[in-house]
Amino acid sequence: MAIEHFDVFVIGTGTAGKGVATQCAENGLKVAIADNREFGGTCATRGCDPKKVLLGLTEILERAEKMQGHGITKMPEFSWKELMKFKKSFTDAVPFTTERKLKELGITLYHQSPKFIEESTLSVEGKTVTADKIVIATGNKPLELKIPGGELAINSDDFLELEELPESMIIIGAGYVGMEFAHIAARCGVAVTVVDMESRILQPFDEDMANYLQEASEEMGIKFLFDSAVESIEKLQKNYRVTAKRKGKKLEVKARMVLNAAGRVASIDELDLEKGNVKFSKKGIVVNEHLQSVSNKNVYACGDVSDSEALPLTPLSSQEARIVAANLLDLDFNKIAHYPPQPSVVFTIPNLASVGMDEKEAQEKGYDYKVNHKRVPDWFNAKRINSDYYAFKTIIDKKTGLVLGAHLFCAEASEMINLFVMAMCGKLDCETLKGMIFTYPSWASDIKSML
Repeated sequence: MAIEHFDVFVIGTGTAGKGVATQCAENGLKVAIADNREFGGTCATRGCDPKKVLLGLTEILERAEKMQGHGITKMPEFSWKELMKFKKSFTDAVPFTTERKLKELGITLYHQSPKFIEESTLSVEGKTVTADKIVIATGNKPLELKIPGGELAINSDDFLELEELPESMIIIGAGYVGMEFAHIAARCGVAVTVVDMESRILQPFDEDMANYLQEASEEMGIKFLFDSAVESIEKLQKNYRVTAKRKGKKLEVKARMVLNAAGRVASIDELDLEKGNVKFSKKGIVVNEHLQSVSNKNVYACGDVSDSEALPLTPLSSQEARIVAANLLDLDFNKIAHYPPQPSVVFTIPNLASVGMDEKEAQEKGYDYKVNHKRVPDWFNAKRINSDYYAFKTIIDKKTGLVLGAHLFCAEASEMINLFVMAMCGKLDCETLKGMIFTYPSWASDIKSML
């Protein structure tokens, strides 16, 4: 049987992989794409989008709770099963729709993770294929708990498919995934305990903002066990028992369910990268400024699986896909990866959002800067929804008046942070921002008082 050859073979059908494959096919190249899971990638099927649908219900519950005695006389009832049915209206059609659109472009589809045989040769579905260029866009996946009983914990994929919620839950990991699911579960009546090796939640985020979120989380009933390394999970008659070690002492906690939110890792273990001479690190495929493998010039990587300066976020995956496509097709588009300010959000309630530098980074880079840091529950937008949590920290370059970083904790932080992104990308100084007219009394209008 003849070996089939492709101009471009893409591994992964999420935002990055689909973007590269589509653009290459539209420009007349012979393209194949493969995935070992349902087509469509993490964000649309088992990540950002379905999580945000579940968040929508908890936003209603939180607002209603805060407004009791201020117009709300009875808490709304909810059905988790109906919510999950609504969630599936967003996710169920994604694989079919993705495959249909790819097929319409003449792209060959494979439903298996390929393995490298040689630098430009792959084995997939029992066939041997070759390609001029291979693009790895396999994304990240949940980190496996390599402890006794680690397989007993569900992961984020499983949480998003739960037919019903348990009475209690232990979440291993206080990163953004752990915190987001902790808030969803707790607001739906689950008794939640979060266990983490670190001394606080959300290590990459500003410590003051993270502390406010921890305070708000504890107020709603979430319990935390810090400096605790989980050593085992055991199935009991009704509960699971998680054993951890903290400061040399053993501790045990029990719950009806355990969720592994200990982190995410590059999804590369099935690719046999060594045979393809593709260098990789703990973060993923090691690439140069063109997102090209440093060890195999015919391989590119984009999205969460690339060991680049990009955060593992969907908008960055789209941007990297465009860069890779530009290199493959020699398009009149930026072929070198340059990263503008990258905002990130923890979709708890309230949201925690961040962009740019924190104080330590500004100091290390030698800026002469000022910090505006306030907790402002007395501002109108917090008071009108009866929220005790509204805080910000902005870092301003004294010399230029430009925003170096912004860190927000409030109900609409995920939207407000985008205004700081625009200001930073557009190099708008504080005086220019203060001179702008925003609608009032909107959350956006508050940013002028943060500068």
